Amino acid sequence: MFQRWSDLLFLHWTWPSQDLQAHLPPGLTIDTFAGEAYLGVVPFFMSGIRPRFCPAVPWISNFQELNLRTYVHSDDGTPGVWFFSLDAANPIAVAIAKRFFHLPYRHARMHAERNGDITYHSKLPGHPAQQFRYSIPQSTRAAEPGSLEFFLLERYYLFSHDARRDRLFRGQVAHPPYQFAATTPPEIDLGPIAAAGFRAPTSAPCHQAVSPGVQVRILPLARIR
Repeated sequence: MFQRWSDLLFLHWTWPSQDLQAHLPPGLTIDTFAGEAYLGVVPFFMSGIRPRFCPAVPWISNFQELNLRTYVHSDDGTPGVWFFSLDAANPIAVAIAKRFFHLPYRHARMHAERNGDITYHSKLPGHPAQQFRYSIPQSTRAAEPGSLEFFLLERYYLFSHDARRDRLFRGQVAHPPYQFAATTPPEIDLGPIAAAGFRAPTSAPCHQAVSPGVQVRILPLARIR
């Protein structure tokens, strides 16, 4: 699959690793940086989604997505991303991702306004509306290997779990390094954390960044357990 991820906001909190580990399937372990585990909220825009050799279709290939994630490694030491939830505005994409990628997608009503800042709205059925406001600066940089930014942003595998058959999968996510900038967004929302069943954090995010985006290639899933 080919796609572009654009105008990303990364919000991260340190989190007790045992709380996160309790939500993982066997075969995955929470990854840490300097002894700390992280929980992240990432709103962004998906565009140009298409299988290899197929054109993008605007009403299917372009939509907003909001994910709640942490960082893990498999038993063989491969680092990657684990998603607790992925909310998306396209019901067709949600159905395909749940069926073929075993990812916890949910359909949400989403829209955004652009007037200097990006005002990003999401409404999941049964939960309060969520809103984020942020902007993408002109000056960005790549993360230094070994830095916290590299640990949080430069992840090249995702993991998913077929709970019905108890099968664990890994998929490679290929993209250039993120160009990013630190930020203090004027408005953030804790709704995605509460909607996934976690307690709301009592402090501001410990790390906040924005990126104009990357071109992405997602390879087929491989079963690892």
